[in-house]
Amino acid sequence: MTEETLWQRRACVVTYTEATKATEVYGFAGNSGKVNLEGQLLAGDMPSDTVFIFMHPTSTLQLLPMPMALADSGVHVLCAASRYARNDTALIMEKVVLDLGAWIRHARDVMGYARVVLVGWSGGGSLSLFYQAQAEAPTITHTPAGDPVDLTTAGLIPADGVIFIAAHLSRAETMTEWLDPSVRDEMNPDDRDLELDIYSPDCPNKPPFSPEFIARFRDAQRARNRRITKAAQDMLADLKARGGDEVERPFITHRTMCDVRWLDPAIDPNGRKPGWCYMGVPQTVNVGPVGLGRFATLRSWLSQWAYDLSNARGPLNAARIRRTPVLQIVNQADDAVPASHNPAIRDALATADKTYVEIDGATHYYLGQPELLARCVAEVLDWSRTRDLLT
Repeated sequence: MTEETLWQRRACVVTYTEATKATEVYGFAGNSGKVNLEGQLLAGDMPSDTVFIFMHPTSTLQLLPMPMALADSGVHVLCAASRYARNDTALIMEKVVLDLGAWIRHARDVMGYARVVLVGWSGGGSLSLFYQAQAEAPTITHTPAGDPVDLTTAGLIPADGVIFIAAHLSRAETMTEWLDPSVRDEMNPDDRDLELDIYSPDCPNKPPFSPEFIARFRDAQRARNRRITKAAQDMLADLKARGGDEVERPFITHRTMCDVRWLDPAIDPNGRKPGWCYMGVPQTVNVGPVGLGRFATLRSWLSQWAYDLSNARGPLNAARIRRTPVLQIVNQADDAVPASHNPAIRDALATADKTYVEIDGATHYYLGQPELLARCVAEVLDWSRTRDLLT
């Protein structure tokens, strides 16, 4: 406990045996026969029968403003990490769903919470939709690579409510909208189409971009994603045909933070700062070593980044959520989530109980915006109480 808070950080560990037959071919997770997950419970001494669970596919969230602000309000917050914490190189979204299911079961059966509210912040938003859709009516038995991960027999427990905060459509759809379409040769990122190379001073197309150029740019982004997907599928098939011990392979995807929106604020407008993205200067992030999806395995690309194949696409799963109340909170100056993403989720949601809230001026992390963070917390608490999810 610190002087600034009335709650403590309590380490949580969940260990479970995974029933899936898919072999972890890349290293640590599960190689001892168990999946080991780590997390933190942010809670004070006051008991509660409700827990708010945050999970991101790869990030750990216990130091971010939103979970801590919720804990400051007196509720219990569980920041649950997946097996891929801080390393999405080999991430399989279907296995992240199994991990989230293990946390929810642990929260109910071991920690004793009667109600679980799933909070999907940022990249956790599409994960929350994916999980809840499969918990309500499971359909998936294999990953996009064809490996068996059977969610229909996993016994996933539906959350009692889902909250979607500053969240994008999905990793696959967002990656595609940020792929640099000028790259012509994946093995040589210097081989680029100048007409699509919007960060080059020699590019003939300048902001404000024409509708025709934007359409061409988006088509080229989708085409590049599909070329990488096809190459990953072909290599997996080749490795399988060889019949040897090599069953997986890593690769690099260059230049993954290129979007006309960063340079032209009139495209998909919100209150974001022009020439900026949530990771900094987009031209620098585009080529940096920690760029989005920079390193991946063949299977991981198909599961989390493939535009046409990923099972975690947001609108796809929103349309399958029919029984659960959903709250969407949109940060109107978000410098990570495009303005068009949340309306697409809202329109796709099948549940009749859906609430849509916009917070003017709020950025992705609420940096220097304590009053807007407090507004977000108040919306979460009010919504939860009116649905008897929090007493």
